[in-house]
This record gives sequence, C-alpha cells and structure tokens, in this order.
Amino acid sequence: MEWSFEPGVIAWLLAVEALYVRAVRILRGRGAEVPRRQVACWHAGLALQALALLGPTGAYDDELLSAHMAEHLLLADLAAPLLVAGLRTPVLQFFLPRPVLVAFARRTRLRAVLGRARRPVVAIVLYVAVLYGWHIAPLFEAATRSAFVHPLQHASFVGTGVLVWWALLEPQRRRLSGELWKILHILGARLPGMAIGMAFVVARTPLYTGVYDARERPLGFSALADQQSAGAMMLSVDILIMVGALAFFFWRAAQDDMRRTAAEEAERELRASAAPTGR
Repeated sequence: MEWSFEPGVIAWLLAVEALYVRAVRILRGRGAEVPRRQVACWHAGLALQALALLGPTGAYDDELLSAHMAEHLLLADLAAPLLVAGLRTPVLQFFLPRPVLVAFARRTRLRAVLGRARRPVVAIVLYVAVLYGWHIAPLFEAATRSAFVHPLQHASFVGTGVLVWWALLEPQRRRLSGELWKILHILGARLPGMAIGMAFVVARTPLYTGVYDARERPLGFSALADQQSAGAMMLSVDILIMVGALAFFFWRAAQDDMRRTAAEEAERELRASAAPTGR
C-alpha cells in the first residue's frame, strides 16, 4: 500500500489542527471545558481527511477510479460532518484569530452570501450542482490531470458538504424548530449522489477513459470492476449516512417531544397547586 507525503497537504492539516488546539486552550483558560465528544469528532474528521489525502486513496487516485471516489467520500461525506460537529460553539467563536474575525465581520457582502448559502434549500442546490458538475467527464478528467484543479475540486466538495451539514448539526447552537424536516434535507442531499453511484454500477462501458486505462488497471482491477467498485462505495456511504441520520433525528424529535410533554405537565401541576381550593 502506497502513501503520499505532500508538503502542502501536511502543512494545511497541521495549520487547522493548531487553530483548533489553540481555540480549546483559550476556552479552558476562561474556564469553559469543551466536551470530549466534540473534540473527538474534530480529530476523527481531520484523521479522515489525512487518510484521504495522504493514504492509499490519494496515492492511487490518478490510476483507479475507485480510489479517487474513496478519496472524495472520505473528504466530503464522512469527514465534513465530523468537522462541523467538532467546531460547535464556543470553539467556533475562537477558531480563527481575532484579526481574521474582525476583517470578516467588516465584509458585510461576504457574510450575507455565506448566510444565504447556509440555508437548507440553497445548500442542497449548491451541493448537487457541485457534485454533478465535477462528474462531467471533461471536468473530472481535468481534476485528475491537474495539480491545480484537483485541490479546487476537493475544496468545493468539502465546502458544499459543510454547508449541507451546517443546518443539520447547528454548530452555532441556534436550533431551528423541529427535527423531522432534517430527514427530508438529508434525503435531498444523498439521493442525487446515489443516482451517480448507480450509474457507475450499471454502466457497461468504462467511463473517464481519458485518464483511466480502459483495460487492466493497477492492483488487478478491470476497468468495469474498478468503476463498479466506485459506484458501490457511493451507494453504501449514502445508505449508511441516510440510515444513521434517520435514526438520529427521529431520536432527537422524540427527545424534544418528551421534554415538551414534561414541561407542559409540570406547568399544569404548578397551576393546580397554585389555584385556590374551594371549601
């Protein structure tokens, strides 16, 4: 198994990890302890990004479509929600240095654009547009060939993935009303990806032959087996995410309903005890 050690990628991973550790230390210095589960989510997400970019998937992404697809799934579909969960407030407020935050606060137009992009429907539209756009053969092959276009592809996948998960995981802890609408949100984001995965599985001719050999490929893969493996991975990850999200948000909805019912019962008991008794 080959591993790649790209200085730019390593520098990026170390930089964002340093920013996170710095934020956690600042909060501890102010007496605010960040939950261990939140910190674990961040480190798990960053580890998945390191695995995607430096591990075997990154080493073989220009030779195997399945490796390229695994790289994208690790970066955008599995790492992104963990990173968003790890950045929850109050870490989010201290993640970037103060001069950067001040400069961002003054960019009112940029803040407005990002605010609109985080809206659930807009986030899904952007995510699907980026997903389908990069899977058009000329763009996909350009990303595989170019050392400049490929990081841009990764950044767009991660960026739109974060937007989709932002409303679901609420890193600012400003909970949107209800939980069950989030099930439709996740279905709207995952089903289009499943369609691409199914297309890879059922296609009878190799795709992206401009960069991938139409005959034998590394590690003993045939062209169709490589392509079908890529599609199967997409389908499996989408199904896993949807099932997990359905279970989690149904559980959250049930918890909210139980708390609401308990609060209503407590209020009724309080009113009953405060009401004057007749003689």
